[in-house]
Amino acid sequence: MSVTDAVHGSVEARRWEAPEALRQADPELADLLAAEAERRSESLQLLAGENLTSPAVLAALSGPLIDKYAEGYPGRRHHAGCALADAAELLAIDRAKRLFAADHANVQPRSATSAMLATYAALLKPGDVVLAMSLEHGGHLSCGSRANFSGRWFDFIGYGVREQDSLIDLDQVRELAKLHRPKAIIAGGISYPRHIDWEAFREIADEVDAYLIASAAQITGLVAGGMAPSPVPYADVTVAATHKLLRGPRGGMLLCTAELAERVDRAVFPFSQGGAAMNEVAGKAVALAEAATPEFGVYLRRAVDGARSLAGALERAGARPLTGGTDTHLVTADVSPLGVTGVEAERRCSAAGLMLGKCALPYDPAPASESSGIRLGTGAVASQGMGAEELREVGELIGRLLSGGVDARIGERVRELARAFAGR
Repeated sequence: MSVTDAVHGSVEARRWEAPEALRQADPELADLLAAEAERRSESLQLLAGENLTSPAVLAALSGPLIDKYAEGYPGRRHHAGCALADAAELLAIDRAKRLFAADHANVQPRSATSAMLATYAALLKPGDVVLAMSLEHGGHLSCGSRANFSGRWFDFIGYGVREQDSLIDLDQVRELAKLHRPKAIIAGGISYPRHIDWEAFREIADEVDAYLIASAAQITGLVAGGMAPSPVPYADVTVAATHKLLRGPRGGMLLCTAELAERVDRAVFPFSQGGAAMNEVAGKAVALAEAATPEFGVYLRRAVDGARSLAGALERAGARPLTGGTDTHLVTADVSPLGVTGVEAERRCSAAGLMLGKCALPYDPAPASESSGIRLGTGAVASQGMGAEELREVGELIGRLLSGGVDARIGERVRELARAFAGR
């Protein structure tokens, strides 16, 4: 198999059928999984957090390490028979350190949110002040939502983006930092489509003697492939995701300085997690190796070019892309000029086979339950081979749906595109 096939998978590898063992043991679940595979083959996945793992990652996930209990860290396990599990984890750690030029990597977090929890445990005490992007401006639930542990245990202060251009207001960040003297500053969010000025955030953190935490789950893959500035040289801790653009198993990862390595490791285990899922660790190792290939860079360029093309098409259709475009795979757009809410846009697009999400916008007069925005990502469709030309058409189809209502012809065209790229 060529490197390209290993990274992207062949047509045959993308066709999923329930294994006979599953069909015999649980035909009901086998049917559900087959239906999900069929759904994906008939629709376009434009949700920002979704992607397609390679056949090699899937193979590692279902390999023998799925059964291994390996509580602790390599060389310091609480169970016998961990020598090969240790080797697999050390391989993932070494690959992460080399790929991101990091002093230390912890590959055990089960999600980026659990990785953020561990970061707080390593650096903060309950009640500490934290400065982070506010949720309505693009921040994550783990950065201050009252429904989340973060908003209940720490005192979060939110910074935002400028109303005129939707770009991060670094002057406001500096003013809030000097006023509140936070213990930590979090740079990054989940729906901000532009590159982050990590150096500027580092300077502000140093001015108030705060830790700098990079919330880089959405852009981990872009950083790995050199398509986005790396936070690692500037942040004390970088919180990463191993799925999304990195195309590995659903999970998290922490990159940090050598000085914080022991504190970070102890915050993951034993403070916030038990035994690592070693099959996920193995899958992360595979994804990190794939991300070091030239083919991965080609994929990332396709994802970014496609997102820019998509944003341009939406703008021409009458929507308003925030920040005027994108530097990444993300597109966040105000659809209120088309006379619909974000909820209605999501509903119409879903009915036509276009899977995207509603999104709260900065300074949005609409209630959060409805919103005026949508958030899209090109990661999954770029993995299937879609580029700027196809994403331009997708943007046009979305524009037609939102300005004119559901049209059966649009749904059929979406299915044609989905079928054409489903096996890639």
